[in-house]
Amino acid sequence: MSEFFSPGPVRDALTSSVIALTVLLLAVIAIIKVRKDEPLAAGFAEVYRRRRFSIAVLVLYCFVALLDSIAWVGGGSVSEGDLVSAHEARSVIDRVFSRPRERGYSAPLADKEFYEGSPLAARHVLGTNVLGEDVLYLTLKGARVALLIGAVTSLITIPLALFFGVLAGYFGGRLDDIIFFIMSTLASMPGVLLLVALVMALGQGTLSVCIALGVTSWVGFARLTRGETMKLRQVDYVLAARSLGVRPARIILRHIIPNLLHLIVITFVLLFSGLVLSEATLSWLGIGVGGSWGQMIAQAKDELSRDPLIWWNVVPAGVALFALLLCLNLVGDALRDVLDPRTRRLRA
Repeated sequence: MSEFFSPGPVRDALTSSVIALTVLLLAVIAIIKVRKDEPLAAGFAEVYRRRRFSIAVLVLYCFVALLDSIAWVGGGSVSEGDLVSAHEARSVIDRVFSRPRERGYSAPLADKEFYEGSPLAARHVLGTNVLGEDVLYLTLKGARVALLIGAVTSLITIPLALFFGVLAGYFGGRLDDIIFFIMSTLASMPGVLLLVALVMALGQGTLSVCIALGVTSWVGFARLTRGETMKLRQVDYVLAARSLGVRPARIILRHIIPNLLHLIVITFVLLFSGLVLSEATLSWLGIGVGGSWGQMIAQAKDELSRDPLIWWNVVPAGVALFALLLCLNLVGDALRDVLDPRTRRLRA
């Protein structure tokens, strides 16, 4: 019994999740510190009032991902044919679904196999796939992969794009030419082919996919921040600060980046959505991340042509993906309205 409660090896997914959440928390603290002269608390309260249901759904996804990230070895009895070995680190989600794997398909809440008609070991709320795996179990485990891919890759892409975009837009000249040449070169390459090549070169791990997605996704936002920085460096308060001899780094941190905050928020939302869908595309090509919704959809593509139709393997993954991206876009749109200085002036 003591082994069940004793902490054991934690999977790399938990480490990556903690790093992503820590960096995100530090970024939020820094943003609030930079913009402490504005009533952000009232704006965030308004976002909560407008999008409380979407926020609740996102919190639920994060909670499920957390349950699948905390893992330890040992504890509990494991039957032969269980989904997870007793000697592996098992998360809370793994332990909840710690039961023998079925031999084949079963429909939602069925008590017999779909084709053979043999009795099942247990009823499955969303049925099982061709390998006898519980579809609800696979759907819940996909939440951690989606949040990890979207969050970690966005935290790679956005700082990279901000760094190069702001440098090119603020200083201009030869530096702008060099950075713009790099961006144009990357933009001229076919995105999917470059992504596949990077994943094959780095390997098919979660971190490798995040790095590959980050390298291929920063150019668009970098161009946007470059153009916006070129406009901001000509406004009166920036020109005044430069004439007073304020260091460029201080001007960028106090005047440029705070006015790019609304772009950062909406870009994070769009990037998150695009990255999750890109991972689904990689899974469709057979080089995605194991346990993702994209992999579930890719494995179920042949089942849609069966007669009778096997629909319960693809629908839960699609609905879970759609709900996550929809709620994230609704919350991101509300945050953009609060953080955009021009929108706030119009609403005031």
